[in-house]
Amino acid sequence: MARFDGKVAIVTGAGSGIGRSTSRRLSSEGASVLVADVNLDAAKETVAMIEQEGGTAAAQWVDVNEEDAIAAMVAAAVSTFGSLQLLHNNAADTLIIQRDLDVEHMEVEVWDRTLAVNLRGPMLGIKHALPHMLASGSGAIVTTSSLAGQMGDLSRVAYGASKAGIDSLTRYVATQYGKRGIRANAVAPGVVKTPALTANVPADEIVVYEKNHVTPGMGEPHDIAAVVAFLLSDDAAYVTGQVLNVDGGLEMHTPLYSYFQ
Repeated sequence: MARFDGKVAIVTGAGSGIGRSTSRRLSSEGASVLVADVNLDAAKETVAMIEQEGGTAAAQWVDVNEEDAIAAMVAAAVSTFGSLQLLHNNAADTLIIQRDLDVEHMEVEVWDRTLAVNLRGPMLGIKHALPHMLASGSGAIVTTSSLAGQMGDLSRVAYGASKAGIDSLTRYVATQYGKRGIRANAVAPGVVKTPALTANVPADEIVVYEKNHVTPGMGEPHDIAAVVAFLLSDDAAYVTGQVLNVDGGLEMHTPLYSYFQ
């Protein structure tokens, strides 16, 4: 048996990047996947890939800024596939981040939108998924965090604050629902080669990030998907409330590393 045979998963932000790779990975191991994204055409493209690979999936539009849309997403997963055991909160606003600078120049609109999508969205996803997971007798939740939630930077302060909030939310959900069979974890990627990266980060800056990873190359979406799949699986049955850095060693070395390597 595959690890997710008979299980139903929701993946948000699944139209590209890490969400798309996670959807395909979960499907390849037997899960029925609701592929959710604000870009419905992109979600349908992911579904087509899964179906070509012999898996089962359905596309669903969702804006995680809207509670009604999240409730409809969860309802769609249950009505389409019959239950819900797995949730990967992965959606983030990849456009507003271009205006996410420092505190002195922070626009309140940018701050509010970033926290609404990146932090309130996962909370609402968990809120609406929990009753169905509890009815199933178990559930596993993984939310995409970031190293930005653990370290300071020169820009993207709202993004970093939202990701730090995810880390705390994860621990609270794990604490409050662990005895009822629910596990909650987060993954904190380093710099990963996604469409959002190339759209938002200058090429010369990406070179600097690459130099500071200690692995031979930078991460790919499938590297993160593999860890998400592990945390959602019963192989991680004794792992909960954790934020797992999947970062090619970016966070663990001294700042002088890239100068002396």
